[in-house]
Amino acid sequence: MKTAVIVTTYNRPDALTAVLAGYAAQRDAAFELLIADDGSSDETRRAIEAFKAQSDRTVTHVWHEDRGFRAAAIRNRALASTHADYIVFSDGDCVPAPHFVAQHQRLAEAGWFVAGNRALLSAAFSERVLREKLAIHHWSRATWVAAWIRRDINRILPLITLADGAFRKSAPQRWQGVKTCNLAAWRSDLMRVNGLDETYSGWGLEDSDLAIRLLHAGVRHKSGRFATPVFHLWHAENDRSRLAENQRLLDELIASTRSVAALGVSQYL
Repeated sequence: MKTAVIVTTYNRPDALTAVLAGYAAQRDAAFELLIADDGSSDETRRAIEAFKAQSDRTVTHVWHEDRGFRAAAIRNRALASTHADYIVFSDGDCVPAPHFVAQHQRLAEAGWFVAGNRALLSAAFSERVLREKLAIHHWSRATWVAAWIRRDINRILPLITLADGAFRKSAPQRWQGVKTCNLAAWRSDLMRVNGLDETYSGWGLEDSDLAIRLLHAGVRHKSGRFATPVFHLWHAENDRSRLAENQRLLDELIASTRSVAALGVSQYL
C-alpha cells in the first residue's frame, strides 16, 4: 500500500516548518508528502525548498494562485498529483505525533475512512513553539501533562493510545466532527466521490461535505481517536462570511443521497 500525506498551507511558513519537522521524524518513512499550497508567497516556497534539500523522501509542492480561501481546490490538485493508494489529509499548522502516519496506515481498511482528532495549543504556547523551534513532536506524555496543567494545551486525552476495539466502528455513519486536518481515505474512494467539492466558497464545511458524500457512497467512518493525534498550533479565526451559504449547501446534501462532488478533482485529471 502506497501512502501519500497531503498537507494544506497558506502563508504561514514558520508553522509549516514545525509541521514538516514532525513528518521528518515519522517512525514509518514509507510515504509521499505533498504540500497543497493555497497561494502562499515565496517565503513558503523557500521553506519547502529548504526542507526538500535535507529530506530523502518524495516531496511535491502543489501551488495555485491566491484567490481567497480555496482549500478544497488545492487539496483536489494535490490529490490529482499522486497515484498513492491511501491518502492522509492534514494541515500546515498541525504537528503530527511520530507515529501519526504509521497509525493511519495500520488503521486503513477497505470500505472505511479514518477520522482522527487534535489537541489545541494556546496562542501564547504556539508562539513560543515557533519562536524557540520546540520539537513538540518528540515530547513525552509526562511533558504534555505538564503543558496541560499550565493550560498550554486544551486536553491530553487525544495523546492517550488505546488498543483497537469495537469503539473504532461504533459510529459508522457519523460525519459530525470529521475534519480534513486529520482524515484518511482510499484514493479510489475519493475519486469515486470526485474529491472535495469546490462549490464551497471560503472557510467552512467542505470537510463535512466530503465525509457525508463518502457515507452516501457506502464508505463508513472508522475512528482514529486515541491513535493518530496532531498538535494544532493556534491561529486567528478565519473569515466566516460565507459560512451561511456553505451551510445551505451542506443542508441540501444531507437531504439528498448524492455522493459525487459538483465541482471536484476530475477537472485536474
